Amino acid sequence: MTIQVVGLGPGDPDLLTVQARRVLEAAPVIWCRTLQHPTLQALPLPGQLESFDPLYETAERFEDVYEQIVDRLLAMAAMGEVVYAVPGHPLVGEATVRRLRERAAAAAVGVHLVEGLSFIEPVCTALGLDPLAAGLQVVDALDPRLDPALPALVAQVYHRRVAAQLKLALLELYPPHHYVQIVRNAGAPGGAEVESLPLEEIDRRDGRFHHLACLYLPPLPVELNLRTFGGLRAITHRLRAPGGCPWDREQTHASLRPFLLEETYEALAALDEGEPARLAEELGDLLLQITLHAEIAEEGGEFTYGDMFEHITAKLLRRHPHVFGDAVIRTAEEQWHAWQQIKRAERGEATSILAGVPTALPALAYAQTVQERAMRAGFRWPHLADVLAKLAEEIEELRRAATREEREQEFGDVLFVLVNAALHLGINAEDALRAASRKFVRRFTALETLARGRGLDLAALSAAELEALWREAKAVADKEARAPGA
Repeated sequence: MTIQVVGLGPGDPDLLTVQARRVLEAAPVIWCRTLQHPTLQALPLPGQLESFDPLYETAERFEDVYEQIVDRLLAMAAMGEVVYAVPGHPLVGEATVRRLRERAAAAAVGVHLVEGLSFIEPVCTALGLDPLAAGLQVVDALDPRLDPALPALVAQVYHRRVAAQLKLALLELYPPHHYVQIVRNAGAPGGAEVESLPLEEIDRRDGRFHHLACLYLPPLPVELNLRTFGGLRAITHRLRAPGGCPWDREQTHASLRPFLLEETYEALAALDEGEPARLAEELGDLLLQITLHAEIAEEGGEFTYGDMFEHITAKLLRRHPHVFGDAVIRTAEEQWHAWQQIKRAERGEATSILAGVPTALPALAYAQTVQERAMRAGFRWPHLADVLAKLAEEIEELRRAATREEREQEFGDVLFVLVNAALHLGINAEDALRAASRKFVRRFTALETLARGRGLDLAALSAAELEALWREAKAVADKEARAPGA
């Protein structure tokens, strides 16, 4: 039980291989994925031609067509040898052949491939392109994952609708005015046609695409590759290279340290404000800092981008055995404990559960992180009432403190216990204080505005006058904050 899959080549009968012609001429029946191929129409074959074209008219999805074709081929192979003809090369863009090879072993059917010239070679001839020297990418129009820094050939652009969907996907990476080439009938009788036009126009006219058409995308220069990490990396490398930016070339890990912290805080501020556009900008600024550090490290032989990516991806794989392995974890709490166990195994059982908490965190965030880890390990006051009682005790000790050093220590204890209360309440202390500070800024700004409008000097107001103005400012600021779009 064997299925011979014959590659028909790109379309010109003269490009059919000798082996393929011999198999086709000897076959009493040839099953064709489609009869819409110039070789089948031009080559006189003694056998009967059958096709799966009717399936395309009845199925809702191409995936369904492919499965039905494979089902029929395997059923026919159970009764004898089958010759199955496909356009181009059997392994280039032929989903039915991929599925057939996956399922054939289970059905005890042998699959023999008779090679044919694919569409790639005549397209490269039409474009005058060496695919190896150029680093050519070949992708499917329905799944165009590619690197715009390299040239790309997009196959299966068989209809204007597909071109429209493809254009939307490509505009995520390429500018609308990027010139591309539509290559039609490469390897077919009469020769190839090549049309150059801006990417934004590829779907604006019927007839540009059919089953013998594909799209060629020249690579983007560095200055236009603006929407990928590869583009950012190339620009950063150029800034650091000889002849680049004097300021960027002078930077070191140490000199960039404050910028890394600053950009982190700016990203957090954008996150708090709930402004997606600003968050995208600030995350980009933060990513630049990471990229600069990676460039400096690679230049100095410290580590490479690959080392950086390997550390984090290997860690994610290792610490998610329930996703990438056989472990069973049902809740976030179970995952936290599993994560800690994996980290202890990595660092050694003697390592404290508090090890690795960055001491450079803001003080409230640091306090909350270490207490949260301790609580999850079992060290905790059982009830909020116990925490509040401890808070009252610490406040009393602060009241009795006599020296500056004692007051600083006792004040820190008060804050530390307050953070523990936040954990009991399910509150992030850092976020709560940040929100309270923003609220104060909003209200105080309203207070200043009222005072200026009335010609008042805040320093000259009595306590009662200041309190009355503060209440008025609070009402104004809070009303503005509740307004739609605020």
